[in-house]
Amino acid sequence: MKRIVVLILTLLGYFSKVDAQDTFYTKGGKISFYSKSKVEDIEATNSGVTCVMDKKSGLIQFSVLMKGFEFEKALMQEHFNENYVESDKYPKSTFKGQVTNNSEINYSVDGSYPAKVKGSLFIHGETKEVETNGTIEIKNGKILVKAEFPVLLSDYKISIPSVVKENLSNSIRITVNCTLELLKS
Repeated sequence: MKRIVVLILTLLGYFSKVDAQDTFYTKGGKISFYSKSKVEDIEATNSGVTCVMDKKSGLIQFSVLMKGFEFEKALMQEHFNENYVESDKYPKSTFKGQVTNNSEINYSVDGSYPAKVKGSLFIHGETKEVETNGTIEIKNGKILVKAEFPVLLSDYKISIPSVVKENLSNSIRITVNCTLELLKS
């Protein structure tokens, strides 16, 4: 619980110059990834993603604990945490960015809007600039954020041992799906 409070305070510090009535939040967002290879497809989902967004400025930030990803097979989860992302050494990943076409989204009218997002993705001790297209859906006062984009493991210095090269692709598809509610002060 103490870690969650520290995480929320850190995320809110990123938004220190925004008005609370414009800030939306969740700690139950969902990020999943998918790897297709010749031998086996690998999927994992994390449903404990923290996300904060300021609808006025378009600033958005995600934070995910790496050990929160759940796999179909326990051995995959163990290898992911110990051998690939080294979760004890790099316990979380973050994205800090902005909806670059934020002025085109009408947050006061229910509907689905195309969104362009650009920012810094931090994984495994490495930070890279990423851009993607997604959607922002406004529904009953909530903001639904959805996006999908590829990530190369090699960009984040995540190495694949030669013995399992055929089992894991260097290219991973990441899917983001979060429902944000107004942050109550």
